[in-house]
Amino acid sequence: MKDFHSQSALDYLPKQKLQELQWQRLQTVLKYTYQNVPWYRERLKEKGVTPHEIQSLEDIAKLPFIVKTDLRDTYPFGLFAAPLKNVVRFHASSGTTGKPIVVAYTQNDIDVWQEVVLRALVSYGIHEGDILHNAYGYGLFTGGLGLHYGGEALGVTVIPMSGGNTERQVMLMRDFGVTLFSGTPSYFLHILDKAQQMGVDLRKLPLRAGAFGAEPWSEAMRCKIEELAGIKAYDIYGLTEIAGPGVAAECSCQCGSHIFEDHFYPEIIDTETLEPLPDGAEGELVFTTLTKTGMPLIRYRTRDITCLISEPCSCGRTLRRIKRISHRSDDMFIIRGVNVFPGQIESAFLSVEGTVPHYQIILTREKDLDNIEVLVELTSEKFGDTIRSLENLRQTIARKIESTIGIRVTVRLVEPNTVPRSEGKAKRVQDLRSL
Repeated sequence: MKDFHSQSALDYLPKQKLQELQWQRLQTVLKYTYQNVPWYRERLKEKGVTPHEIQSLEDIAKLPFIVKTDLRDTYPFGLFAAPLKNVVRFHASSGTTGKPIVVAYTQNDIDVWQEVVLRALVSYGIHEGDILHNAYGYGLFTGGLGLHYGGEALGVTVIPMSGGNTERQVMLMRDFGVTLFSGTPSYFLHILDKAQQMGVDLRKLPLRAGAFGAEPWSEAMRCKIEELAGIKAYDIYGLTEIAGPGVAAECSCQCGSHIFEDHFYPEIIDTETLEPLPDGAEGELVFTTLTKTGMPLIRYRTRDITCLISEPCSCGRTLRRIKRISHRSDDMFIIRGVNVFPGQIESAFLSVEGTVPHYQIILTREKDLDNIEVLVELTSEKFGDTIRSLENLRQTIARKIESTIGIRVTVRLVEPNTVPRSEGKAKRVQDLRSL
């Protein structure tokens, strides 16, 4: 077990000390990447900039961005900075179309990842002796192994469940006295449904916290999870390209996720001009990995929309926070000229009593007009109401959604367990317009 007290102390570094560390590490990783990645060397030449011209943290804005298509275009090893003999593990994106995004991890990268996950768990109040039920997928997906090794480093007992076999998941959570769950929020809701069918009340178990991520989820969904399970539901943020889960994590205050800035330097840029924005302004999140040696990424555009919060947190951590990421710039769909995000629809209908966080958005086109149908699942009690009550409820939900997104939608109420469940990332939108 590692000395997590010294590692967690990094969360409380004075701002000047943190910036000095960031600057030192930025210089090192920039020179290292320039020397060892021919592709990046060419990219800098095209931009007309050299590492020597970067004289401060603010100068990072002079450097070119890296985007997801760059990783696909250089598949499989074109962005690796370390020789293959020093690469101890590959991870890859969970995408099902085209070539995956391959990421190299040296032992240093594994150690860093383990450290930040450990620090995330400490921020949730997890400690030695806790029991972690890890329902994130194992394998090329980064979720499972990230939580696994971070938990073990902290001295937590880890149950490497992965997804699937939901009835068995409920049984082991009950029988093993699980205190922490990790997985996608949509799959945990599925577990809650199954537990209810089995007559198991998760609120009566020792379970007290959940580390949820890998998909956007709303504050309304958090409230539902905490109410139904009797736990504290915490956000954990990460992405395969950077380090998997553990790039940022909430603390007990639940008012934004602290970025582990000593390893991942954050920026917010304007989505149109691509210019840096000040703290507090909403835009696209960009990361520079300060300590990665297998495949360092300089100014990687995440497509996640958020803002940086620099105001002091009540927990005492000095690390800046990111506001909850409710959507990505690439999960948006456009209906009749209006930009719509699934999270907006989710928040709207969840404000109506009797709904549960299982839904599907179906996009169709009829006579050149785009339409939205939202399937909203109800609790068994609500679905048993009179026809008139259900119609009133349907109209209420439709009005709530329309007032949120500015577009009239068709709402269809469905009985419990109708919307397909997911063991990983939930697929919320079914776009039939191009079929």
